[in-house]
Amino acid sequence: MDVRLGELRHHDRARVSELLVSTRAFSREEVAVALELFDESFADRESAGADDANVADADYEFIGAYDGDRLLGYACVGPTPATDGTFDLYWLAVDAAAQGKGIGRALVREVERDLAERGGRLLLVETSSRPDYEKTRAFYARCGYTESARIKDFYAPADDRILLTTRLTSNSSHTTRERGATTR
Repeated sequence: MDVRLGELRHHDRARVSELLVSTRAFSREEVAVALELFDESFADRESAGADDANVADADYEFIGAYDGDRLLGYACVGPTPATDGTFDLYWLAVDAAAQGKGIGRALVREVERDLAERGGRLLLVETSSRPDYEKTRAFYARCGYTESARIKDFYAPADDRILLTTRLTSNSSHTTRERGATTR
C-alpha cells in the first residue's frame, strides 16, 4: 500500500469521525472535542480566506495519510500557548484496519520533520495510564518519546495523565526524514 501524506481537507470531516470511532480508543466526548477542533480550524481558515490563511500561524494543523483519496489516518498538532518552540500533538488516529502498517509512525515523523524545519524544539503528547492505552504508550516509546511528567488520578481515580515528549532538533535522526514519506 502506498500512502501519501498531505494536508487534511474540509470534506474529510466524516472520515475523521469514522477513524476516531474505529480505533475504539476515544470516548464519545473525546471524539466530539476532536471534531470541534476540526470544525473550528476549517471555519477559521474559511473566514480568513484561502489565500490569507497561514497554516504555520494556525492554532491547530492537520495532516492526513491517504491511500488514493481514502483517508487512513490523521494527526492534529498546534503550538503550545506562551512557549517558545513547544508544540502539542493533540490527536493521532489511524483506521483500526490499517494499524500496524507504519501509517501512525509516518504521520508522527512528518509532524516532527515539519515542526523541526520551522524551529520547533519540543513536541508533547498527552495520554492516559489506563491499561487500554498501553499500546498507545508503547507506540510513542518506539517513536522515541519519553515520559516527562505524570499527574496521578488526573482523569479519574487510578487514571493518571502522562506527558510524553521528544526533542525536535535538526540533528535528531527521526526529524530529518524526506518530505512526502510513503509507507509500504
